[in-house]
Amino acid sequence: MELNATFKKRVRDEVIARRNNYGGSDAKFAKTIGLNPSSFSKLKANETDRVISDNEWLRIGKEFNVRMVSDNWKVARTSIYNEIESNLTFCKNLSKSMILVDDCGIGKTFCTRHILKSMKNAFYLDCSQYKTCQQFVRGLAKTIGVDDKGKYVDVKSTLKYYLGQIEKPLIVLDEAGDLSYPAFLEVKELWNGTDGICGWYMMGADGLRAKIRKGINNKRVGFAELFSRFSDEFIQLIPQPKEDKTAYYRKLLADVAKANCNNKDIINQLVAKCLKKETTLRYLETLIKVNQ
Repeated sequence: MELNATFKKRVRDEVIARRNNYGGSDAKFAKTIGLNPSSFSKLKANETDRVISDNEWLRIGKEFNVRMVSDNWKVARTSIYNEIESNLTFCKNLSKSMILVDDCGIGKTFCTRHILKSMKNAFYLDCSQYKTCQQFVRGLAKTIGVDDKGKYVDVKSTLKYYLGQIEKPLIVLDEAGDLSYPAFLEVKELWNGTDGICGWYMMGADGLRAKIRKGINNKRVGFAELFSRFSDEFIQLIPQPKEDKTAYYRKLLADVAKANCNNKDIINQLVAKCLKKETTLRYLETLIKVNQ
């Protein structure tokens, strides 16, 4: 498959946008996307022809969620978006830590990734791809721009040191419930090594809450301390009383539908269908695209 120039330009533009929000050097930023400094310099100079292989274009495009075919799906400033933006800003500016645990399919990841695009020195890691200790620490090191290929202990040491050298870093750990028990202890160690100089934001669904509570109840080493470092509470945005929850979902679905549905006459119908099936924004997106 030969990649077209439009896709390469989209990837290149996204790379430069990310570079503008990265506080380190060009060379370190190049490491975060797995390129050598020479290749990145060419991209920065607006060169795309024969700079990197098609596999590399695809890898970086996937990492930054750049679509080969244009997707007109619009970001809606829902209550979820606004709350997460407020949380992330708080954690970043004050170097604090929080845990968001909420329903699946409400747009947590989508909103977070969009918000982080405009935040300097804000790093996102999908923990479902980096479950073990080694995978987690090396994956985070690569994301931040630290050499992830050396001895494990050296990578971890350099990672903690470098986080202390950049301005107000923020680390978002999505799908954190997928981390292994030893990897959770590494989160605690990294938090200890960056206390007061780095913000942390952990996200997940019921599995994350259950794992932490089970660890605390079973007195597993590190879980109570980790929970304490993340403000001793689970942040939840969706209200739990049934009537309040239904009203919240109705508004959430309607806000997204209004931003993306061309036929405004069917919005209430689509929202009602989602509520009846007790489904998520993913189902709403499918319905809207089918009806466009």
